[in-house]
Amino acid sequence: MRIPRTVSVLTTAALAATALGTVGSGAASAATIEVGRGSYSDVRPAGTQGPSNNTGQPVKPKVTPAMADTPVPTNDWWSSLAFQRFAGNPWSENMYGHPLTYKAVSGGLEVGYPTTHRIVGEGRQYEFPHKADLTLGLVGLNSPDAKADGWSDWTVSPYWSDGTRSLRTTIGHGLPYVYAEGTGGAARIGAAAPPTVFADEGNVLGVTVSGRHYALFAPSGSDWTVSGNEIRADLRGRDYFSLAVLPGREALADFTKYAFSFVTGSKVDWDYREGDGEIRATYSLTTEAKEGTRTGTYQALYRHQWLHTGDPLTSYRYVSPRGEMKVREGTTFSTTQKVNGVLPGLPSAAGVDRAKLRTYINEVLAQGDPFSGAVDTYWTGKALGKLAQLVPLADQIGDNAGRDRLLTLIKGRMEEWFTVGGPSEFSYDKDWRTLIGYPASYGSDQELNDHHFHYSYYVMAAAIVAQYDPRWAADSEWGGMVKELVKDAANPARDDRRYPFLRGFDVYAGHSWAAGHAAFAAGNNQESSSESINLSAGLIMWGSAMGDKALRDQGVYMLTTESESIAQYWFDADQQVYPKDFGHDVVGMVWGSGGAYATWWTANPEEIHGINFLPMTGGSLHLAREKAMLRRSVAEMERENGGPADEWKDIFWQVQALYDPAGAMGYWNRWNGGYEPEAGASKAHTYHWVATMNSIGSPDMTVTADSPTAVVFERNGTRTYAAHNYTAEACSVVFSDGGVLNVPARSTASGAGRDTELGTSCGTPAADGPSAPGTPVADAVTDTSVKLTWRAATSDRGIKDYDVLRGATRVATVTGTTHTDTSLAAGTRYTYSVRARDTADRVGPASGTVTVTTTGSTPPATGDTFYPRSGGRLAAEAATTASSDTIPSAGGANRDGTPHNPLVYEVRNVNGTLKSGSDTAFTFKVDAGTHVGHAQQVRVSYDLTGDGTFDRVETFRYFATDPVPGWEDYSSARQGTHSSSGALGDLKNGTIRVEVWSALGNAPSTLQVGRGSVLTIPFT
Repeated sequence: MRIPRTVSVLTTAALAATALGTVGSGAASAATIEVGRGSYSDVRPAGTQGPSNNTGQPVKPKVTPAMADTPVPTNDWWSSLAFQRFAGNPWSENMYGHPLTYKAVSGGLEVGYPTTHRIVGEGRQYEFPHKADLTLGLVGLNSPDAKADGWSDWTVSPYWSDGTRSLRTTIGHGLPYVYAEGTGGAARIGAAAPPTVFADEGNVLGVTVSGRHYALFAPSGSDWTVSGNEIRADLRGRDYFSLAVLPGREALADFTKYAFSFVTGSKVDWDYREGDGEIRATYSLTTEAKEGTRTGTYQALYRHQWLHTGDPLTSYRYVSPRGEMKVREGTTFSTTQKVNGVLPGLPSAAGVDRAKLRTYINEVLAQGDPFSGAVDTYWTGKALGKLAQLVPLADQIGDNAGRDRLLTLIKGRMEEWFTVGGPSEFSYDKDWRTLIGYPASYGSDQELNDHHFHYSYYVMAAAIVAQYDPRWAADSEWGGMVKELVKDAANPARDDRRYPFLRGFDVYAGHSWAAGHAAFAAGNNQESSSESINLSAGLIMWGSAMGDKALRDQGVYMLTTESESIAQYWFDADQQVYPKDFGHDVVGMVWGSGGAYATWWTANPEEIHGINFLPMTGGSLHLAREKAMLRRSVAEMERENGGPADEWKDIFWQVQALYDPAGAMGYWNRWNGGYEPEAGASKAHTYHWVATMNSIGSPDMTVTADSPTAVVFERNGTRTYAAHNYTAEACSVVFSDGGVLNVPARSTASGAGRDTELGTSCGTPAADGPSAPGTPVADAVTDTSVKLTWRAATSDRGIKDYDVLRGATRVATVTGTTHTDTSLAAGTRYTYSVRARDTADRVGPASGTVTVTTTGSTPPATGDTFYPRSGGRLAAEAATTASSDTIPSAGGANRDGTPHNPLVYEVRNVNGTLKSGSDTAFTFKVDAGTHVGHAQQVRVSYDLTGDGTFDRVETFRYFATDPVPGWEDYSSARQGTHSSSGALGDLKNGTIRVEVWSALGNAPSTLQVGRGSVLTIPFT
């Protein structure tokens, strides 16, 4: 029965304005806000509670008036500053920024740098607990509370005022500095122990407290004085000062450079490059020079960041609960990661018994209550997830009746939740700018916990429905309510006044937080990282199904980033994060201060390990990137459990299938369906998962694709390519190993990857995205540039800008329909195309291509000998002196045969005649210092005509270094060829590329360049 509405149907724009007006007006009357055919209320159901403190009293955001109309990110690392969980603490709980830790108190900001850990809880938890070394404040400051006075993507500004004095600081992830602005009193730094002064330069003071080194900075002309445990400085009429934790005393001069370059904001931007199969994220700080003109700073990068950055890093290091942090000088750094895809369901495989699968699906449908009595958001979500995972399986075996019955159940239950007035509904809290589902559970109402966990199941289920019933998913139907859940859990808009930007996803920490009030000494926490990934995978699938490229790309960024963080921090994949005396291979919970081999509800090893695996879906395949990590986790579970899983057998069988499908199939056959499934799983899904991988192999995550919904499986050297096409037209997926798969409209396809006729890329959005521009016309071609002009694309949403592609690489984004590409090589051929982006950030297909050749000529490179030079060049002559380039670490993973953050050296416009009987040869000088087995590896590629396609690729076996400092010779003759593809021929305006990377090891190595290292090619 549908409930009568109290508000008429509104357009999307009017709805947004009405909802915002309701929030801002503070009106007491209840209203039902209609969204398409759905609705939510702006008043909680009778008898329910909203955000509360530990005594059950309602709380409102603790922010300054300047931030009163800005949604608070309730689940961030610093959110206890705004969410007062304890009635007696109006300041903050412990805040773990890393490398520094903080706590707001009446006199200012406690600052600590924990460098030693403790093993507590009978060996089940490691922690680097907050302990104040210094308290930064003003003389006499005694503020009755602390509030948030501004925030950005990973920084926040706490504020204190006692009526006479006011203090505002800025702190953040990765910031070794604390920036302070104060009025009404002199700067005061209280030390926890008598400070030892190691440098006194008037307004710059170096002190050691409890073994940690700090620098204190007062305005020029000021002077620090030390009396007992108190350090003061008169600000001389100015209102700023700062401090920094130093990596060592010797760093004082360097850190003094940026003492008054105050950080004022932080922002992440991401760019999913489908054609390259990678996501690039750029992390930027804005700064303001309080004195002088310097505007740089130092930033400490977490392990999941520095493993994937090519930006230069300093030699400075910090200790943290997430392992070593490495320091970047500057305000910006970028990371680049390969994208591993997701699937709505595994592909069809010959090893799956369709009759058995149909029987298991029918068992679920025959239950009297397929939702198993679920009433709250979490357990309803798990039930929706269980049913949704069966839909593509029923469709795959031609069980249309079962498929449609499942879809009906899913849609019916979600429509109940999406309609005000029934036993379940969503309510918008105007103070906290959040959408809460009632009945709530696990603190999702009073503590604002777990929204991303709960709502992930709804988004994933809606994405499955959208595959089969796009009309249901339209904004005018029920899709608008799905979008409300997305905005609550992971809002993509920073300027939205109804929900905060990415409520719980900490872009710098690289993962989500389940809570925000941090009512624990250990800070915030997250237990089920896999349920957080479930939301990111849902965003990819929902965004793909709805043609929302921006949301799809956000999901790609979140999943790829969190996947690496999960591997490093929940599973210690490289075994470089956990303290050596912590006796576990995984943690069930990551805390601000460390990690715990525990769950919230049990000490059972099955749940400790399993809570970071479930739900097992096509969004879980990323785990197969680290197969050794999975083996260790399952092995430890069995050791701690005294044998294989008993309660969550099916979860661990599915995990095992990701690295040992035959072993998982053996377990399945042994039980033959005679077990009780985990509450969010089903026998049908587990059987299909295990039997499919036993048939086609486990995921091969070394191969990427130009679509985020594509995955490769490998069994005994044979690869099976799989992809889902969400669009209304057939399309093609191109894989990084050269495989091509054509996929029918709105379907999953699989095969050997040998399709040859390329259609539209499956990476493009749905048909309602922008059209292709006209094919560019080239004119004004010179020796080094070409001017391109094209006809505008058409779109109902309007065109915002155009990407100019040279080959598969984007070289410019322009707002008009013309672009001049400069700095080209003379006498060289280039191919261009253009694609449009509309105001909804949807990117359309590329235009046709135009091939041009620049005029003039440069002397072609000849000869057979080349020398790697810093800057990425291969030079025909050796330099007068040798230098070195740093080869990034392999990060503890096995990168054999696959370049990982390689050094790249290239020479273009090469002419040469192939010499019969000759091979590529090189001798490169490498050094890994005192490390043993840091295996360097080389790939040499030949583009015979300079058209951008490498015709011959040769990969050589790696060279394992010795632990003695000094150059070693890595030669092709000694190591031999690992693999090769393509054929050689004569070079005519050709390109030669050399890539050098670390195949093994946990630390960087060096390559001698300029002279010493030499490449010899088989050409005259």
